[in-house]
Parts: sequence; structure tokens; C-alpha cells
Amino acid sequence: MIKAVWIEVEKGLKLSAGVLELGVSQKMPSEINKPPKPWLRWVLLAFVSGLSATMIFLAWLVRRGDFYEAGSEFGYNLGLVGGLMMTTLLIYSLRKRFFAHDRLGGMESWFKYHMFVGITSPILILFHSTFKTASVNGAFALYSMLLVGLSGVVGRFIYRHIHQGLYGRQLTLADVTAELKATSDRVDSVFYQQPAIEKRLHDFQHLAFTSVGLSPQGLWRFMAIAWRGRQLAKSVGADAKRFLKQEFKGRSGHPSELLLSQQLAQAQIDAYIESVVRASQFSVWEKLFSAWHLIHIPFLYLLIFCGIVHVVAVHMY
Repeated sequence: MIKAVWIEVEKGLKLSAGVLELGVSQKMPSEINKPPKPWLRWVLLAFVSGLSATMIFLAWLVRRGDFYEAGSEFGYNLGLVGGLMMTTLLIYSLRKRFFAHDRLGGMESWFKYHMFVGITSPILILFHSTFKTASVNGAFALYSMLLVGLSGVVGRFIYRHIHQGLYGRQLTLADVTAELKATSDRVDSVFYQQPAIEKRLHDFQHLAFTSVGLSPQGLWRFMAIAWRGRQLAKSVGADAKRFLKQEFKGRSGHPSELLLSQQLAQAQIDAYIESVVRASQFSVWEKLFSAWHLIHIPFLYLLIFCGIVHVVAVHMY
């Protein structure tokens, strides 16, 4: 199996993450699979955590203190800016449906703007309200805004399952099927000397694609298949590494060759499991995304209506 895996390495197989390419030259263990600048992830996490903690603390101060009122000049301007920003959310929908022209900017840029405004404007409006509802129309406007915000979070969660990356194009069933076939072929080529490993992986694929409809068993399988896949990847990966280590003892070679082969085997297992999970869940995520659209858009119109009623009521009374 060492030979089979090393042949894959010599072919310069690109791993599914698309970041690492394994070449023909032998690499030292410290050079293999070294993530690019891992500290950036921690810096970003620390920044987001710090910003979130600061916003929560400020919200607590505004809610408990007497710094300003919603009707004061400062509070009014917060609500005005937040409300105007929120009305621009409609531009993204109009751009996507009626004004498909590159001169108006790419959809990726508009989507980034849509997400930024969808987060920033509710925060401004919440601070405008001082986290209190002093009137019925204000309460309707506030709660409808929170409803739209929550709907956007749910939509973002569903979105990532049927798109390539955060701003990538929407995938199709043909895309995920082709990805599954490619990873399946690579798994077969790498583990052809280990039928037990092949069987466990293909049994998982059969389980993932066994249709049980909308029964409780089917819903549970849909929710648990990713977790089961991760557990299987760890278990099968450990078996593959042990097998590679045993075979390596019977032949001469640099230790980095064994390490590289083990990492390639684990990467192939992870890529295969991920493609099985994505392909088996894809049609369900598509249906959920379509259903979410039918709910999210009316929520947005409701928010605009409640916002207009709130603004009119504030200026009239």
C-alpha cells in the first residue's frame, strides 16, 4: 500500500482543500501539511470575540443607564441611519432579479454589502431603541427587525451547504456528484490493498444514500450523518496509518515518506467522507434554501412596512 500511496504522491495529487499540492520531492515532517499562517485564525477569532464582548457590554450600559433616549438627537440619528441602511437591503434583491448588468457591480460585491448591512443596521436600530419598547408600533418594528435578522442567520447557515465558499457560485447536483465520483475513485486507488477499509467507506456511502423519506429515522440520519462521518474518518484513518506503519517496517525508506503517505491517506479519507455527506444532503439543503427564500422575503417586506409605520407615528405624535 506504501507503493500505491507513493504513486499518488508522485502524481502531484491536489488535496481537496485546494491549498496543498504534494510533489515528487520528499519533504521533511516539519514541512508536510504546514498550514499557512495559522495565527491569523486566532487573531480573527480574538478580534470577533473582543468586538462581540464590547458590544454586549455597551448594550448593557445603554439598557441600564440613562445616556440618551430613543427620541433624543443622538438616538434619533442612530435609528435614521440604521433604517436607511436597512432599506438598501432591497437593492441586492433588485440587482439579482431585474438588473443583471456587470456595470452595476458583481453579485459577490453586492452580497458582501448585503451581509454587512444586514448585521450593522439591526445593531444601530437596537441601540436607537435603547433595548426598550416604549410604544406598540416601536415594538412591532423592533421585533420584525429581529425576525429578519434571525432569518438571515438561518439563511447564511443553509447557504454555505449549497455554495462554493462564502461568496462562491451555487452548486448543482451534478457538481457534488462529480466530486463524489472523483473522491471515490481516488479512495479505491489508494486503498485497493485494504478491502476492509474500502468496505467501511462504501458502506457509509450506502447508508448515507439510503432513502427513508421524512420519517423520524430519516430526519435523524440527515442531522447525524456529518457527525457519523467525522467519527468514521478518525477510525478508518487510524486503521490506515497503522497498516502503513506495519508495511513500512518491512522496507527501507525515509521516515518522511511514511508520514507523507499517512497524511495523504487521511486526506483522501476526509475528502471522501465530506463528499459523501455533501452529496447525500444536497437535495435537502436545496429544498430548505428555497423554503427559506419564501419566508425571508415576506419578513423583509413586513419589516419595511413596520418601519414606515413607526417613522410616521413618531413624526405625527
